[in-house]
Amino acid sequence: MSAAALPHDPKWVRAHTLFTTSNKNADVALIGVPAHESSISATSAHLTPAAIRSALARYSTFSTSADIDLVGNTFTDLGDVHSPDGTDGHARVKAAVQNLLSVHKLVVALGGDNSITYSVAASLWPDLTNIGLVTFDAHHDLRDGNSNGSPVWQLIQAGLPGKNIVQIGIADFANSAEYSARAKEHGITVISRADLRTHSIAEVVKRALDIAGRGGREIYVDLDVDVCDRAVVPACPAAMPGGISADELRQGAFLLAADKRVRAIDITEIDAALDTPDQRTIRLAALLVLEAASGFASR
Repeated sequence: MSAAALPHDPKWVRAHTLFTTSNKNADVALIGVPAHESSISATSAHLTPAAIRSALARYSTFSTSADIDLVGNTFTDLGDVHSPDGTDGHARVKAAVQNLLSVHKLVVALGGDNSITYSVAASLWPDLTNIGLVTFDAHHDLRDGNSNGSPVWQLIQAGLPGKNIVQIGIADFANSAEYSARAKEHGITVISRADLRTHSIAEVVKRALDIAGRGGREIYVDLDVDVCDRAVVPACPAAMPGGISADELRQGAFLLAADKRVRAIDITEIDAALDTPDQRTIRLAALLVLEAASGFASR
């Protein structure tokens, strides 16, 4: 059902109405980066930004738990980066995002596959040596080459110190011993899925912010949705049984965006063409946008 076909109630504002194209100086900017060609497995992730925007119409602008109505904040939708894959695509991403942090306080990038973590972060900050990175991901993304499995390694090669990186939710049997050793070698802080059985999301996010944002460093956040249990994210090809819950990832998005050092967040690794009829994965992604917006509003 399209937004136009949904019931209209002037006292129940729909979330998609927040993201207009008219306010170019908004505090929070949404931008689509529909990369998919370099994915290790074939994906239709390029369909996902539009699907997330559509799903926003399913939700209101009010967070009951935070007592925040997002209507009181300013948002803009900058549209999609055209053809963001490959060498030419990286140049187009750079042209689209390189000056956004001088205008907006928080940038939310809608993937697309996880390759956008490199292209967006490296374009926002030409000098990565004093930037922090926090990932929610089942995978290290430290593979050789240029793919959705390599963005963290590409960022390290471009100057991001491993000691500034925290990875939350790294799963068993989702990474090789060699790439795990690479994470240790470069000083990456790894908070595994097993660690989350005895530590709350609030605890690990606080630790991640303390490490990635040490000394006031600005932080980039990658929310790779395949960190969640496969039952709740069927449109994430690499998701595994036993991942974190949708609620835990939503809480993480809110808490990270509530910190002023967090300047950009991406939402990646969803193939909209694989989702179930109830759109559970896409609807989670839309809620991650709103949780991030609410976290920002709580600053």
